[in-house]
Amino acid sequence: MGEIRFGVDDLAQLRFAVSPLWESVAALRASADPGGHALHLPWIKAASTLGRERTGLLPHLPGLEALAPPPRCPLAEIEEELAAFTGPPERAEALLAWWRAGVRPYWPRIRAVLEADLAYRTRQLAEDGFQEVFAHLHPSLRWAEDRLTGPGLPSGGLALDGGGLTLAPSAFTSRCVLLPGREAVPPCLVYPARAVGTLWERRAEPEDGLARLLGRSRAGLLGRTSVPTTTTGLALQTGLSPGAVSQHLAVLRDAGLVTSHRYRREVYYRASELGRALLGGAS
Repeated sequence: MGEIRFGVDDLAQLRFAVSPLWESVAALRASADPGGHALHLPWIKAASTLGRERTGLLPHLPGLEALAPPPRCPLAEIEEELAAFTGPPERAEALLAWWRAGVRPYWPRIRAVLEADLAYRTRQLAEDGFQEVFAHLHPSLRWAEDRLTGPGLPSGGLALDGGGLTLAPSAFTSRCVLLPGREAVPPCLVYPARAVGTLWERRAEPEDGLARLLGRSRAGLLGRTSVPTTTTGLALQTGLSPGAVSQHLAVLRDAGLVTSHRYRREVYYRASELGRALLGGAS
């Protein structure tokens, strides 16, 4: 058991992020342990067919986990994160190759799950406070007074210095992992994302009745907003242009079928109660 100790300034500096680099490393570990990551078997079967992009990195997995930097901003690109990677340059190049071959083709699905978790946690933080956020990150974590305790945290204890803590959901992690802070970047606590069981579900095409009512493109977009997602994410999932997605979402929002909210630089769309009822009736 370890712990993280917070000051008042640290709690005010609580932030959230998505880390493509950490997801790439965690995905590599999952691919090497199918029995421990049964939820990801559909993806693991595909990833296991990759050659040197995967097998060349597996012997270096412990070092990659130790060297993974904490994310510097909420929605960084992997190239930005690799610029802060302190391992050998050839290892960074190999990680980028693994990302492109094994993770990036599935990133819209993965990122949708992570963004849905972020939307849930930020709303929980705003409505119920940080105690509720910490209480529900993972069953092994406990919040008491000014500290968070649990396995995976520093055994000698870590006292934050006023710069706060970043929380990053992970689709491939089943435990909590602390990425130490570096220079002006605060430490990051990686935790298992919610609803990972939906990640590899087959996405059904919209029912004919709903497609006739809304049009097949709009019906398909509505079905993909059961979790919060962005225009860019929907464009990657559907093959529609971002402009076309924006136009369809505007119609759905005007009809009361989706809602939108801004988080940092992104606008997230989610099916409204009416939209979910319509989807439930169609299914």
